[in-house]
Amino acid sequence: MFVIEDEIHAEWQEGRFSTRDEALSELEHRAKIPWDERPNVAPCTNWSKCGRSYELVEYDDTTSPWTELSRSLVLEISAEGVRWHLPDAKIQNS
Repeated sequence: MFVIEDEIHAEWQEGRFSTRDEALSELEHRAKIPWDERPNVAPCTNWSKCGRSYELVEYDDTTSPWTELSRSLVLEISAEGVRWHLPDAKIQNS
């Protein structure tokens, strides 16, 4: 199972995804949303100078508690723009 976490704000994002591709599809959608609109607007009081740092976290949810299998920074969104941290050629920084 995969979840998206905003590492800067230690905040899990809505949704659990069965596959990495499903989670990446959600992040592609978020990359098209302006940085100052939900869900990309940061929850902190300094939101206009902050942003989101989305990590993709994979868990083994057959164990209790869940076991974290992997974690990687995938996408950053801020007033400076969108920055992908993937080697995938299909996803471009914009």
